[in-house]
Amino acid sequence: MKPKRAGQFWALDILGAALFSWGISGGVEALVAGTALFGWLACLAGGALLRASSVLLVHHFAMPGAQNGANLWRRAAMARLLGGRLPAPVSAGTSAALAIDHVQAIEEHGARFQPARVSAVVGPLLAIGLIALASWFSALILLATLLPFVVGMIFAGTAARRASERQLDALAALSGLFVDRVRHLPLIRHYGAQARIARQVEDATHGVASRTVAVLRAAFLSSAVLEFFAAIAVALVAIYCGFALLGLLPFTPPEPLTLGRAFFALAMAPEVYLPMRRLAAAYHEKQMGEAAESALAEYAPERQEEPSDASAPKSPPFDGLVVEGLILAWPTVCIGPVDLRLPRTGIVALSGPSGSGKTSTLAAIAGQIEASSGRITTFAGHPLDPANVAWAAQRPLLLPGSLRRNLALAAPKACDAAVLVAARRVGLGPLLEKRGGLDLVIDHKGSGLSGGERRRIGLARALLSGRPLLLCDEPTADLDAASAAQIVAVLQELSRERALLVATHDETVRAIAQQEIAL
Repeated sequence: MKPKRAGQFWALDILGAALFSWGISGGVEALVAGTALFGWLACLAGGALLRASSVLLVHHFAMPGAQNGANLWRRAAMARLLGGRLPAPVSAGTSAALAIDHVQAIEEHGARFQPARVSAVVGPLLAIGLIALASWFSALILLATLLPFVVGMIFAGTAARRASERQLDALAALSGLFVDRVRHLPLIRHYGAQARIARQVEDATHGVASRTVAVLRAAFLSSAVLEFFAAIAVALVAIYCGFALLGLLPFTPPEPLTLGRAFFALAMAPEVYLPMRRLAAAYHEKQMGEAAESALAEYAPERQEEPSDASAPKSPPFDGLVVEGLILAWPTVCIGPVDLRLPRTGIVALSGPSGSGKTSTLAAIAGQIEASSGRITTFAGHPLDPANVAWAAQRPLLLPGSLRRNLALAAPKACDAAVLVAARRVGLGPLLEKRGGLDLVIDHKGSGLSGGERRRIGLARALLSGRPLLLCDEPTADLDAASAAQIVAVLQELSRERALLVATHDETVRAIAQQEIAL
């Protein structure tokens, strides 16, 4: 059941309140008349049981629905952040905020606000209808105070939404800044930049704090509007019922009003605003959830229709890479245009100074970053399928576990023999012999591995994938001359069977390339 539909069970809460109020009003009349109270006590117990049941039912059906909806967002965000095209590079901290904090906000929005919204629409009208059965004039008073309240909540809610969006943006920026600075603590200490970095984090923290205060201010404003109109409504009903019973109204009573009816109307009056209070309590989740959905919208993968049968056409085979007019533009940098043609076999070198955009260009070709303009196709004119691309990054992903597990990430079904062949081919033989072979345990940082060994793991993983286009990012960096020569020989050998696009500063690699693209 969807979380929104689960809010229908809040109607049982109003019915339970009516039964409870009826039991109180009937009990008061019974006490005055000196009759039995057992039936009215049963109404009190039934009303309490009905109200408790409504709370249990709402949470029982709303929570699983909200979790299922959040899981859809989480899978979409993870797929896009880990392997899809992104509008711009995203830091690790920002990625974590998008995939964890924002998705959690969406889940809370579904679990708390959506049921409360249904209750806020149906509950007050149901309560007013029940009150009208006892005192239609009291119901009219409550309805008249409800209309300006709705207008006030709309204005307060608009301000709260803008404040929540700014708060989420600030939280994501702070997460990215914090993770990046922690990762580079050794460099910060080496260059004595602790004070400057501390000021950056302090400024970002103050920004989050000020935006959080703005959200709380909007929340208090909406609560003040609610309590103001709720207090006025209950006071007006109390004055009307009390003066009508005492005969002190300055006009002829519009209806005959008994003690029981007056007591019922007065006891039910706060219930008209109870769904609104419930909505106000969950309104923060609404603003955070909608702001999170807005922030995650551009990271959701494009919807693709699933093939209806097994005979659906597959992606065309790789017959070479064509890049035409590729431009990557962000607020502070512009890369390109890049044009290159890489046949089914051979090497193209991508050169340029550090920061010129070599890694970003490889990421765009691999389908990880959205290009501002340009085309990335095969020789036949078909869009390049990311499934045909293998990536050997500067900092390859390492997972806690064995070396075998890390090497076989791209080919989980590969046997140990195939893994060993790929590892030895890129020069990991000495590491295997000295440190326990494929059972070598490593952590996510690659502790105990040199920079060159980490790059070799990434290159071996790309070899195991068997994909026809291999993107290599500085494969010979952090290697001594002998090891670099071994990797160059491996690349030259691979170029006879695959297409290689290599970002490099190494003159030796550039010398074996059939074409060099300088950025």
